[in-house]
Amino acid sequence: MREVVNSHLNYVVADTKQWEQSAAYLIDTHPRVEAFVKNAGLGFGIPYFNNGEPHEFIPDFVIRFKDRENFHLILETKGYDKLRDIKESAAKRWCAAVNHHGGFGTWEFKMVDGPAGVLPALKSSMSEAVH
Repeated sequence: MREVVNSHLNYVVADTKQWEQSAAYLIDTHPRVEAFVKNAGLGFGIPYFNNGEPHEFIPDFVIRFKDRENFHLILETKGYDKLRDIKESAAKRWCAAVNHHGGFGTWEFKMVDGPAGVLPALKSSMSEAVH
């Protein structure tokens, strides 16, 4: 029997000691996830400004679902970060701009407080496909 793999990469480069590994496991073993990637070294960043200076936010994961064609969920597992609200606003603006363009599918951003928020975030993104 062939093993189902949801990522074309065989390792997750984690920035944390446990959270991102736990999140990757939950994403990889979820039955409705078609594919995902840990966003490390891929060149995908979301620009934002803080105190008039440009920065780049590198979100943790990009996820595709089996039942949402051309849909991408950007998922960030976030602990304490004094720039949390700024990064979240930038990511939501980025998604709105890409969705408005219309040529790159539909994108959504969710930020969760650790691994416990991963499954609810996946579930809410999947349930929105029904609406």
